[in-house]
Amino acid sequence: MGKKSRVKTQKSGSGANTVVSPKEMMNLISELLQKCSSAAPSGGKEWEEYIQIRGLVEKIRKKQKGLSTVFDGNREDYFPDLMCWAQENGASCDGFTVTDFGTEGYGLRATRDIKAEELFLWIPRKMLMTVESAQNSLLGPLYGQDRIMQAMGNVTLALHLLCERASPSSFWLPYIRSLPQEYDTPLYYQQDDVQLLLGTQAVQDVLSQYKNTARQYAYFYKLVQTHPAASKLPLKDSFTFDDYRWAVSSVMTRQNQIPTEDGSRVTLALIPLWDMCNHTNGLITTGYNLEDDRCECVALQDYKENEQIYIFYGTRSNAEFVIHNGFFFQDNAHDRVKIKLGVSKSERLYAMKAEVLARAGIPASCVFALHCNEPPISAQLLAFLRVFCMTEEELKDYLLGDGAINKIFTLGNSEFPVSWENEIKLWTFLENRAALLLKTYKTTSEDDRSFLEKPDLSLHSRLAVQLRLAEKEILEKVSASGRDKRLHFQKKLEEGAPLPHFEESDIALLENNDTDAKLPIILRKLEEVEKGDELQVEEPLLNGEKVSFGTEKIQQVSRDVTSEQMGQTEAPELSANRTEDIPKENSE
Repeated sequence: MGKKSRVKTQKSGSGANTVVSPKEMMNLISELLQKCSSAAPSGGKEWEEYIQIRGLVEKIRKKQKGLSTVFDGNREDYFPDLMCWAQENGASCDGFTVTDFGTEGYGLRATRDIKAEELFLWIPRKMLMTVESAQNSLLGPLYGQDRIMQAMGNVTLALHLLCERASPSSFWLPYIRSLPQEYDTPLYYQQDDVQLLLGTQAVQDVLSQYKNTARQYAYFYKLVQTHPAASKLPLKDSFTFDDYRWAVSSVMTRQNQIPTEDGSRVTLALIPLWDMCNHTNGLITTGYNLEDDRCECVALQDYKENEQIYIFYGTRSNAEFVIHNGFFFQDNAHDRVKIKLGVSKSERLYAMKAEVLARAGIPASCVFALHCNEPPISAQLLAFLRVFCMTEEELKDYLLGDGAINKIFTLGNSEFPVSWENEIKLWTFLENRAALLLKTYKTTSEDDRSFLEKPDLSLHSRLAVQLRLAEKEILEKVSASGRDKRLHFQKKLEEGAPLPHFEESDIALLENNDTDAKLPIILRKLEEVEKGDELQVEEPLLNGEKVSFGTEKIQQVSRDVTSEQMGQTEAPELSANRTEDIPKENSE
């Protein structure tokens, strides 16, 4: 049943440096907070800023060496205790066990045959670590007075996790001991690994993630040391950057939204045992049962005894997997890269184009996605490009012509081109734009493939280069697809083919499945909410700045999360980006 005598230890002695005075450490922390709270650097200076912030963090880590809280033994030593604890508290443990799956890391292995759609795993609310359980813990007094914690549940969960880890009597100790001691998110990368991402779309998110985490750490270090409501927190005695990096990675790789007990709103939670499942393609098969007050998961497919049990994390790109989850999914059917497009306000036809786009519900400037599969563009992007490439006469037809209102709804439908010339122009534009984006990379796809063949390549370097290559491969496919489409429509024009004629009854409304957006996060069994309805999550204002938690459809539990960008000054302002996270081993 594991070694229950093993407890966490605070290493010291030969492993630790000379004791650093509180004043010296506070000065370093203040310097870090100031550096991370400065205005965003001008174009091209982000890397330089990252190096400066990293230098300060490394100086702090060196002085904190040996002070981080760790557990004795190996992670797998604690899995029997995890299973026993789960069973004692009402979770299902019949039918699977935790197993090491090699390169995929730890996951759940079936100990019997499990049928597709069979309910095989449930976790009651009392086992979950939530924002509410944090409020009812030692963190409660500080939570009640700190606006950052109140606005950002993920930050609260990270601090909750650290406080419970430091308590020998914590109810969640069997769960916390089973978590990885390190992760493979970019927060753990060496500088050389991060440098491999320079020139990619993903690098800005990686640099921002590091800066935000460093800023959060500095802010909360000062808060814990100085705020009266934090006087009883165990973090007051030992709170290292490595501790916070671990907690942030644990939370961002595992947090999910669940309904509150009365079902009136959503809250953030860590879900023990279920978060051991690794990812594969498929559908979301987890939901929250309000009647039984538990998280439930049904089998994605038939599983034979000894096979690994997978779940589907959602329609995430490999950038999201690498940055927030710590792994690259080779067969990702939902991989994509971003492309920012806009109609120039100085263009003569700007007003007309903006009006047509507005009627279609599309902004005149927007970030879209280019997808790895056919078609490479969404209905929204197709509609945007059609308007972007319209002539004045075509714009007038869609604004004032016969059936103008109905025509708006065909813009995102590939069956009804504006004109053959318009199709040629938009696919030519896309072909050329993707080709230009490819030229911004410092290496070619061939270079990256050769790099990946190196036998001594570290895991983090491999992840960075895999992501870099994946971006290029998508752009190469988009450029090739644009060329093929261009040639197809040129042939139509040369042949004098008639444009498809549509009747009002045939009009397909502009699709709204929004493949560019992240999947809805959670919840399947909110009886009072009809499928497809949306729950408006409160967006608090902090120092006049909106903290956006997004609008989530009430469906099933996926593993989308809300990121943790936070305060920029000692009276912090707050900005929140939505991200999604899980570690090295698919999910660990």
